[in-house]
Amino acid sequence: MGLQFETRGSDSPWVDSVWTCTSARVTTMTSVAGARLGLVFWQQDGTAYAAVTGPETRTGRAPVPEGAVFTGIDFAVGVSLRMAPTGDLLDGGVTLPDTSRRTFRLDGTRWETPGPDDAEALVDRLVRAGVLDRDPLVADVLRGHRPAVSQRTVERRFRSATGLTRGAVRQIERARTAARLLAAGEPAAGVVVKLDYFDEPHLARALRTYVGRTAGELRAGAGGAIALDVDQRLTS
Repeated sequence: MGLQFETRGSDSPWVDSVWTCTSARVTTMTSVAGARLGLVFWQQDGTAYAAVTGPETRTGRAPVPEGAVFTGIDFAVGVSLRMAPTGDLLDGGVTLPDTSRRTFRLDGTRWETPGPDDAEALVDRLVRAGVLDRDPLVADVLRGHRPAVSQRTVERRFRSATGLTRGAVRQIERARTAARLLAAGEPAAGVVVKLDYFDEPHLARALRTYVGRTAGELRAGAGGAIALDVDQRLTS
């Protein structure tokens, strides 16, 4: 047993997904590039922790606290925090101070630590308090809409909200989708067509850069623990 993930979507425009994870007999995992901010809460050996996670531009190896139980909130692309520009959190994050089993401190205020079923209630409180912001243009562009502003304005707002260019967000999101499809058994050739990659070598380069797995490893569930919301019951 390595990492056991459970992930659900959300009806909130501020939240992409909510996940839980338990780690056992695994000390490292493959991190996967992502375009979203997140909040993550975990307990290990009776001690509680909380952190803000920033967007990640590439794959890598990350430590996993053994025997920890996690709850995470992945925000929608374009959601940002008042406490810090998203660009400052790129390829990193912030461990939040003064965390207890029941509460954590964010943006100078103490909040009740959520479980997976009340994550949206916490997000609603953060929104009402002005702790979170969201640029709807980012979501509209990602859905294929053409806003009535210049391309320069679009790029500026993407960088402000996500710390990334629009092209980088698209590439990261496409690679994550490709990884999920491959892990679900989709042939590489089908993923190339479905996601508009030029050819299989193009897909392979994207997976190597953003996911840290080959198409074959994803289809076989090989390569060890990985931080992606597919079947995570892998050995390290």
